[in-house]
Amino acid sequence: MRHYYEKPEIYLAQYGERYICDHPLYSACTLYKIGKKGLAVIQQRFNTTDKVTFWTDIDPWLCDELYLHPRFKNYFDEHADWCKGGLYPTVTLRQIMWGLKMKPMPREIWETTFERKDL
Repeated sequence: MRHYYEKPEIYLAQYGERYICDHPLYSACTLYKIGKKGLAVIQQRFNTTDKVTFWTDIDPWLCDELYLHPRFKNYFDEHADWCKGGLYPTVTLRQIMWGLKMKPMPREIWETTFERKDL
């Protein structure tokens, strides 16, 4: 039996910030910054009215869970970089959860995946 990450009943979003940018794939992300380096994290959503998917910032209840994870600093150091042209290196929520060895989110049928490449 698979165990998935479950939303907590009480949560606070103190870490990470919503970052608006002009990326070709998304216009908003959750940005984690340490010093001058940053890492953008995006989550895929589904619009039931138009039947389209889009990428945006992650759920607020996940922000602190990622940042306070014991492996986050190592993951951040490997993937984060300086801002170039208003953009930071980007990973998907699923990529960072796998990288931190967290329980995954349940996969939706409409989800798109990337082949572990930089976005």
